[in-house]
Amino acid sequence: MDIKYINHSKTTKLHNKNGVLYISFDILDKFGIVNGFSTRIGGVSKEHLSSMNLSFHRGDDPANVMENHKRLGKAAGYDYRKLVFSDQVHETAIYKVTEKDAGKGITVPSDIVSTDGLVTNIPGIPLMTFYADCVPVYFYDPIKKVVAMNHSGWKGTVKNISSHMIETMNREYGSSASDIICAIGPSICQACYEVSLDVAEAFGAAYHEEEYASMMIDKGNGKYQLDLHKANYYNLINSGVSAEHIAVTDICTCCNPALLFSHRASHGMRGNLGGFIMLPEKTGGYMHET
Repeated sequence: MDIKYINHSKTTKLHNKNGVLYISFDILDKFGIVNGFSTRIGGVSKEHLSSMNLSFHRGDDPANVMENHKRLGKAAGYDYRKLVFSDQVHETAIYKVTEKDAGKGITVPSDIVSTDGLVTNIPGIPLMTFYADCVPVYFYDPIKKVVAMNHSGWKGTVKNISSHMIETMNREYGSSASDIICAIGPSICQACYEVSLDVAEAFGAAYHEEEYASMMIDKGNGKYQLDLHKANYYNLINSGVSAEHIAVTDICTCCNPALLFSHRASHGMRGNLGGFIMLPEKTGGYMHET
């Protein structure tokens, strides 16, 4: 399947495992980290949720959602029964995941609420956050062996959730920002993302003038085009992550409605995609079929 890119940097791979399509990130693949971003291809959901909807909160049959998770986990190489979900509210709270949290949100009830970021140093526990235009940001510390990811819509971006994640990784695990490897995943591109004056003003107040100028286009009449990929890149750089440790993916959810769910492209009639990351287990593991 063709993917529309913005600038063709191609920092990703599109995998097809038994009909399940998902995207992984070269910068994380080379370390052997289980990682990826789902597509809408390869599941069993119907109609506007077709076919790989991963959310239990979009009006889907729960049995379909569970089957979708089972298929994606088998394809990508993680045990879907151990997934940990976040309850996203477009804020900056980060949750430290331990062994006791395995399965929260999918096989057992979850008490992880009002949280947009997950972090762990426990191998074999996959973390997942959900998307339909917002920005997934992936983190891996190869020194301290920590993985994390956050959900960053415009509110989380302007509040710099990535800085909160890096502070949490430092506080809880001793991670140094200069060691952390990051990927900024598929989300809505600047050409598709029109915002209002209040959003533009919030970004103007949060970023340096030259940064703001590079991420915002003034269309006139109180309308602007915002580059969330670039804003999240600046968040990482300004938090101490090295430029050579950041991969910015150039795939737009809104430009690829046949492959990816997009809230804007579908006018809200859509399922949810999942971004996932996991430290591989040292032995054994839940490997995909070949």
